[in-house]
Amino acid sequence: MTTTTTAVLVPLLPFLGAVAGLLLGRRAPGFVRPLAVLPTVAAAVLAVVVAWRQGGGTGQEAIDAAVELTPTGSVPIDLALHLDGFAVLVAVLVGVVASCVQLYSTAYLRDDPRYPSYAALVSLFTSAMLLVVYSGDLMVLLVGWEIMGICSYFLVGHYWETEAARAASLKAFLVTKLGDVPFLIGILALAADAGTFRINGILTAAVSGDLAHPTLIALLLLAGVAGKSAQFPLHTWLPDAMAGPTPVSALIHAATMVAAGVYFIARLLPVFAASAAALVVLAVMAAVTMVGSGLAALAQDDIKRVLAYSTVGQLGYMTGALAVGNRDAAVFHLITHGAFKALLFLGAGVIIHAAGTNSLAAMARTGGLAKRIPDACWTMTVALLALAAIPPFSGFFSKEAVLGAAEHAAAGDAHGIPGAAGWTVLAAGLLTALLTAAYAMRLWLLAFRGKGPEAADHGREPAAMNAVLWVLCVPALGLGLAAWKLPDWFDGRSLTPTLTTSVLGTGAALVGGLLSYAAWRRTAALAARTPMGAVAADPGASPAVSEEEAIATHEAVYGSIASAKDPADPGRLLLGPLHRHAAAGFHLDAVYDALFVRPVRGAARLAHFLDREVVDAYVRGASTAPGLLGAAVRKAQTGNVQTYLSALLAGSVVLAVAAVLVATGA
Repeated sequence: MTTTTTAVLVPLLPFLGAVAGLLLGRRAPGFVRPLAVLPTVAAAVLAVVVAWRQGGGTGQEAIDAAVELTPTGSVPIDLALHLDGFAVLVAVLVGVVASCVQLYSTAYLRDDPRYPSYAALVSLFTSAMLLVVYSGDLMVLLVGWEIMGICSYFLVGHYWETEAARAASLKAFLVTKLGDVPFLIGILALAADAGTFRINGILTAAVSGDLAHPTLIALLLLAGVAGKSAQFPLHTWLPDAMAGPTPVSALIHAATMVAAGVYFIARLLPVFAASAAALVVLAVMAAVTMVGSGLAALAQDDIKRVLAYSTVGQLGYMTGALAVGNRDAAVFHLITHGAFKALLFLGAGVIIHAAGTNSLAAMARTGGLAKRIPDACWTMTVALLALAAIPPFSGFFSKEAVLGAAEHAAAGDAHGIPGAAGWTVLAAGLLTALLTAAYAMRLWLLAFRGKGPEAADHGREPAAMNAVLWVLCVPALGLGLAAWKLPDWFDGRSLTPTLTTSVLGTGAALVGGLLSYAAWRRTAALAARTPMGAVAADPGASPAVSEEEAIATHEAVYGSIASAKDPADPGRLLLGPLHRHAAAGFHLDAVYDALFVRPVRGAARLAHFLDREVVDAYVRGASTAPGLLGAAVRKAQTGNVQTYLSALLAGSVVLAVAAVLVATGA
């Protein structure tokens, strides 16, 4: 089997699994789980085979294959594959994470009656992302891009009985579609300038300077990337998407959807590099995203929202690396982040199941969680160390590659990259390193070092869930060692850490971790004196939900404390008066509500009033006037012959008089 044929099977197998799962979900429910897991695992294995054949560390040229999809009469659309080092390694990441998510979901949603449709949508989601990764034509890439948006709508709204899930799915769909409109316009404008939708032809045009409107095109494309990859100012949908099942969060945050925007810029980086203004805009967007999300994560009480804001910030690192012209560092961090962030979300699912709540404050007031779930405790410790970029874990090497690229751009060593972009990314990256370590330490302390009585036991976690955690722990721990080998797969730039950024970045991380630990120690005594009832119900009380409901809906077993003022939260001590604003995401949703939602609703009400009171008035008048005229005429129809003759005589007299008057006047 040729490499091209094997590559075609990679996105095709999950698609066929999704179709078969939907068709057999009710007729043969015993086949649902095998149809969910086996095609995805097979696709992951084939993705590894494609990666080995394409590169294998030997730096082979990219593999291209295409067939005309349909004659358009103008710019042709091709079903094209483009397999380079970036594409094949990202496809491996997608396949591995999707396989882990499907396996984890077989236990996580074992009693969910909607599991067949859920598994089919996850497979379709995986297939769409693989199509985006392997596609060599922008219109075909756009198909996968849009299918992911539709799948995310249904998966985020999986628990559609809850208002939060319905609102979150609608918000995710609308916000991403808001970015997709200019994104589509940008793709059409790019194809018009380059004369093709093929990525190779577009890159050739960009490098040769044949693009007539590079800045406009780049900014239009950035709007779509900001929506899909949850970058400021279109990032607000991602924290709310936590209303979906935890495995969906792992898939979206680690390997699909949000990774698509970063990968898209990496593939078309020469287009963005053709405009210095676009790079500066990208750098500012990345900087604001990194710092703002770090502050917001430090103030969240829901463990999944902490990880969601963490994802936003780490995506900011990736877009920052792209802003300084280094796609090697961006994709390297994309791969390492995919491994440890999937581990963090799946580990959070185990924690939520064991604790019976999403609330970190509630976990901090219960003890024994680390002993009850040792697998989650150890693996999440590794993942959090990787997230905080502590050496020698994988996140350290990839994050230092980003900071090193920013340092080179700031020093003016990156050709064609504005120095302002380099300084912006470097300063924001160092500050975010401190914030990342602070909220990672806070999460670990509150989740695993809680003091107080043990929470109710919801049963042992299924073996499939724990096994997946250890599988993902391996790349989270050792994937950073690929920094010495990946340049052969990428553009050849060094990804090894530099001394300056390593010292500064690691120092910032250590300072952030120590500050969080000191704040936790200071608030621990206060937490011991604060009664549980101040923020939640008594942990000794009977659980409000069953084990199945807790694992499925994540409803807080001991009461909702998301909005409670917890004086024992180290994040509140670290942020001070900024905590309230950071917890609310700096009120961006309120701003959007005031600037867009309310005016649109007001305009809708005005249109409804005009339609009802003005337009409908003419319609009602057009029907009422003939009715009145008919009623008047009907009254004259008495059936009396004498009356008709009298009216005829009177009319004749009137006409005769009128004729005489007209004749006399003439």
